[in-house]
Amino acid sequence: MKLEEAIKSTKFKNEVHKASINILYTAWWFKTTTCTILKEFGLTHEQYNVLRILKGKHPNEMCVKDIACRMIEKNSNVPRIIDRLEDKKLVTRTQGETDARQSVIQLTPTGIEILASSTIKMTQMLGDTITLSNEEAVTLNNLLEKVRHKEI
Repeated sequence: MKLEEAIKSTKFKNEVHKASINILYTAWWFKTTTCTILKEFGLTHEQYNVLRILKGKHPNEMCVKDIACRMIEKNSNVPRIIDRLEDKKLVTRTQGETDARQSVIQLTPTGIEILASSTIKMTQMLGDTITLSNEEAVTLNNLLEKVRHKEI
């Protein structure tokens, strides 16, 4: 769908302004689509992100600080997300061996299963939704990174 149709507006200052609105709208649309799928598994987008981060280090554990710095949404409340995942028995939290003040987090077998199942659905959605060729995806990635060149 064209951006103009989606937001019912054709008034943009210029193409750069339209592109910035298009990025925001597309990000919102994509997050909404993924959240709908993740809801089937009782997960939020942020919880799914934490599970994927932990899976990348599995079977090793990770401290909260290291998880936080890898989050897509940098202002996420990682301790609260971990609390919720722990309540769902998807992760365990223990004291660090070198520093008892530090919590370390690890996936549980149930967490691994939920992540695997939800990732199958997410991958299917991506295949059905994102219809870019590899070459187009490379171009898009380069353009998005160019937009973020002054990222803090």
